[in-house]
Amino acid sequence: MKVVPLGDKIVVRPATPDAATRSGIALPESTRERPQQGRVLSIGDGRLLADGERVPHQVREGDRVLYQKFAGTEIAVDGETLLIMSEDEILAVMP
Repeated sequence: MKVVPLGDKIVVRPATPDAATRSGIALPESTRERPQQGRVLSIGDGRLLADGERVPHQVREGDRVLYQKFAGTEIAVDGETLLIMSEDEILAVMP
């Protein structure tokens, strides 16, 4: 199922958190940090201005983005956890 966000909202698939440290120590799921980057799956129409015009998004579908630590609202779609967030919560687009 595809989620189509409204307005300035964006749907992001968070990156998978690391299962182990760099030195090879396995991390239990409860101690893994929430990822702060992911891939943009879909975008809304853009932010609506007071005069009725829409400002297009600066990100595009498929972009890898870095976002704030507790950004967005988690939703479950087809057994997968996704985030819906405002474009304002995105800090950068990563190459």
